[in-house]
Amino acid sequence: MYEAVHARPAGDTTAARHAATAERYGYEGIVVRTREALDPASKGGERADEATALREKYGIDVVDAVEIDADGATGASGAVGNYRTDRTVVCLVGGDDGLNRFAVEEPRVDVLARPMDGGGDFNHVLAKAARDNGVHVEFDLGPLFRATGGKRVRALADLRKLREIVTYYDAPHVVSANPRSHLHLRAPREVVAAAEAVGFDAEWIEEGLRAWGEIATRNRERRSEAFIEPGVRRGRYEEDG
Repeated sequence: MYEAVHARPAGDTTAARHAATAERYGYEGIVVRTREALDPASKGGERADEATALREKYGIDVVDAVEIDADGATGASGAVGNYRTDRTVVCLVGGDDGLNRFAVEEPRVDVLARPMDGGGDFNHVLAKAARDNGVHVEFDLGPLFRATGGKRVRALADLRKLREIVTYYDAPHVVSANPRSHLHLRAPREVVAAAEAVGFDAEWIEEGLRAWGEIATRNRERRSEAFIEPGVRRGRYEEDG
């Protein structure tokens, strides 16, 4: 299972500290959402080598990603185009009806992050589009661990509503506690147990934690020299003997 983290400078903890803590908690990998934390793997160089060094040192996968926070669909479109070829995982922050719609209708987006934040809505039309375009909808469990009072109650109500729509239309999903510090990280079993306590299915939560790694594996394969399109790869034809 994977967790998607915010590292410095957007978060409070370095990618290395996140990796060390995640390994100790039993994760297979982390997705580093902060684009400034690691250079993209496609460029090589010292900072790209850092991701490889973290994998070797801590024994878990470290995925270069970006989380795009745009003012509207026009800005989001340009940013997605800029980062899609450079980053292994591309996330787009929603929370606005226009951004939510843009994200689920754009196959170049891997994850629609926090679609219910800021009063955003998510309906059956968006769920169908997410399913058809393979865009994963994020379930942010951060408020479950870090919010209190009415804010926590509202966040959980939004998550339950989102789950009903996403599961009914079989849209893909990811799960995260959205950690901005290594102190926010929770072991997978803790995430599952806490989600179960508020009515979520354990297997479904585990599926959402695994999905981050599946996205990374798929995108790395697509960026490989052998990939042409799904099901088609470059290779030598065997000669008839």
